Amino acid sequence: ILFDIYHAQIMDGDIVRNIRDHFQWIGHFHTGGNPGRHEIDDTQELNYRFVMQAIADLGFTGFVSHEYSPSPGHDPITELTRAIAICDV
Repeated sequence: ILFDIYHAQIMDGDIVRNIRDHFQWIGHFHTGGNPGRHEIDDTQELNYRFVMQAIADLGFTGFVSHEYSPSPGHDPITELTRAIAICDV
């Protein structure tokens, strides 16, 4: 099952608890900054370093994909590089 972190946040919140509660069924994660599904940075509602560390602590060895639209004026490659650095725990 895909766990879409962005949509889980806007629908229910409590991301890490939900990941822990459903981890046995999760095979893939999507990221996306909230609000707006924009780049992942330190201005977002979610602390992606914390979320990714919680996922790693559970022993996850699958894939995480960055599915978001950079804000106008932001370079997509720069933002992807930044997102990878934030999520690489």
